Amino acid sequence: MPVNYLNRIIDKILDDYLKSFGAVLIEGPKWCGKTTTAAIKSKTIIKLQDPRKSKDYLKLAEISPVSLLEGDTPILIDEWQMAPVLWDAIRAEVDDRNLKGQFILTGSSVPMDGKTMHSGTGRIARLLMRPMSLFESLESNGRVSLAKLFSDNIMPQGEICALSLKGIAQAICRGGWPSSIYADNADPSLVAQDYLNSICESDISRVDGIEKNPNRVRSIIQSYSRNISTLATNKTIMDDVEANDMSISEATFYSYLNALSRLFVIEDIPAWNPAIRSKTVIRSSHKKAFVDPSLAAAALGLSTENIFDDMNTFGFLFESLCIRDLRIYASTLNGKVFYYRDRYGLECDAVIRLNNGDFGLVEIKMGESEIESGARHLLKMKKLITEKGMKNPFFLMILTTGQLAYTRKDGVKVVPIGCLGI
Repeated sequence: MPVNYLNRIIDKILDDYLKSFGAVLIEGPKWCGKTTTAAIKSKTIIKLQDPRKSKDYLKLAEISPVSLLEGDTPILIDEWQMAPVLWDAIRAEVDDRNLKGQFILTGSSVPMDGKTMHSGTGRIARLLMRPMSLFESLESNGRVSLAKLFSDNIMPQGEICALSLKGIAQAICRGGWPSSIYADNADPSLVAQDYLNSICESDISRVDGIEKNPNRVRSIIQSYSRNISTLATNKTIMDDVEANDMSISEATFYSYLNALSRLFVIEDIPAWNPAIRSKTVIRSSHKKAFVDPSLAAAALGLSTENIFDDMNTFGFLFESLCIRDLRIYASTLNGKVFYYRDRYGLECDAVIRLNNGDFGLVEIKMGESEIESGARHLLKMKKLITEKGMKNPFFLMILTTGQLAYTRKDGVKVVPIGCLGI
């Protein structure tokens, strides 16, 4: 194990999957730590992108893919999408061996449709790995457990976190990229800036082999960033791009968005549609989001210092940071994160819903002054839900930039993001 390795939440999930499936695919954005985490669990490592061996590996995959699947298990195939033929070879090998924990695949992009013959269902399980949460980077003390809230709705009172508003700003601009967390960088946003440049200049064209205009890519990402954590439509983004003298057809625009999704760069938040309103009342479009808020901050040219010049944008980026962490924590409970908003003004920034139907409601607020309005929204939504005969939410939570965790008299839990964990 690397000396400076910080434990990842996905570590235990991966252990469980390796005991249950013949192969596990870890997907996610590049630089989020997939290879390091997978390598720790592996006894044989094949890095298809290794410039010293890549040509030989790819040629062997073409001629005799099963030859790459020999060695002590688990066998790691890093960036497997460079040789999509390996997918079916691994699926067949899993069937033949009839053993668990044989292969780990990692990939930072989704290969083109039709490149694999079989879904891999039952043989190859999928895990999504995101950048590091504040709990994983040790900036959140994790004293308020999401799992505990879902089990008995109890949290410790009076917990204090050490994460200041400046620390939150730094976490947003730096992002959850392991290389930026491990290194003592003079500028915490350098990694995110380099990541963004790499996406625009090369990665997005390599994902499907179609050359793309870096300036158009950057313009789309910048518009997405300006509309982060909002319900801006794709037409709004497209119009924004064209307003900057970057003419683009609708087909080209959506091909760029698709490529950014396949690179795990953008990860929009779906709407929650409970049976409490007419379908025409509830907003159903996705909320704009990145896999990590640092990408939006980098696209907007924000730093730890100038992010305070626009507190409105800071608020949207803070919401994005919270959504990233909620998604990571919820994944340990087989949960997903949604949002709710209807045309009557009732909204909820995050709805954490588990596979068994249990759910919790979360409002995300900057500072003490917004807590009262957040609590009103949550209580109003709970009342509507119970009136319609649905089960009660397990908890009502306000995630804040504050430093004190407590439960209000009305039952709403106020939780600093620097206290939340698994």
